[in-house]
Amino acid sequence: MLLSTSARSAAVAPGLGRRAASAIALKYSHALYGAASKQSPQTLNKVYADLDLVNKTIATQPKVSAFLNNPTLSASERTSALSKFFVQLDSAASKKDPISEITKNLFSVLSENGRLAEAPGVIEGFNELVAQYRGEVEIVVTTATPLAKDSLTRLETALKGSQAARNAKVVKIINKACLLGGIIVDFGDKTIDLSVQSRVTKLNSVLQRMYCCFKKSTTALTCAPESV
Repeated sequence: MLLSTSARSAAVAPGLGRRAASAIALKYSHALYGAASKQSPQTLNKVYADLDLVNKTIATQPKVSAFLNNPTLSASERTSALSKFFVQLDSAASKKDPISEITKNLFSVLSENGRLAEAPGVIEGFNELVAQYRGEVEIVVTTATPLAKDSLTRLETALKGSQAARNAKVVKIINKACLLGGIIVDFGDKTIDLSVQSRVTKLNSVLQRMYCCFKKSTTALTCAPESV
C-alpha cells in the first residue's frame, strides 16, 4: 500500500508545524510527493490536479469539511464516508481522468490514522514541494484589505529582487485579505510578519515580563528584614 510506511510513522512524529501545515501534515506531504514523483512527472502533475480539486471541494462544500474535521466518527464510518467522497470527486473530475489511486490511498491512510483533519496542511506542503520541483516561488502576501494595484506592483518588484525569487523560473504573488491590520509576507522558507496581531503579541509579552519583574521586586521588599 503506497504511503503506508512513511505516513504511519508520521502519526507519531514530533516537531513544530510550519504555517498552516503541522509537522505531521508535512510528513505526509513528503511521503505523497515521494510516491508520486517516483512513478513519473505525469503522475506528479496528476496528483497535483487531484488535490486542487479536493481543495476546491473542501472550500465550497461545508459537509465535506465537516466530515474531514469530525473526530467522533468511527473507523467504519470514515471508510464509508470516504468511499462516497471518492465517488463525488470522480464525478467532478474528467471521465477520462478520474482521481488517481495515489490520491485515494493518501486519504485512506489519513483516515486509518485518524488524521483526515490534516488534509489541508498535507495539500499545502505537497504543493510547496511541487513548486520547488518546477522552480517556482510562490509569494503569499496577507493583508487586512486587498492591496491597491500600484502597491502590489511595488511590492512585487521588491520581492522579485530577493535571492530566492531571482533563482526561480516563475514567481507567483497571491494577495490574501484576512488580517486585522498590517501585512505578512511568506516566500520560500521565510516569513516577514508585520501584522497588528504580531505587534499585539509582542506588546503582551513585554507587559508580561514587566509584570513578572515588578512582582518579584515587590515580593523581595515584603520579605526583606527590618533594619535595626
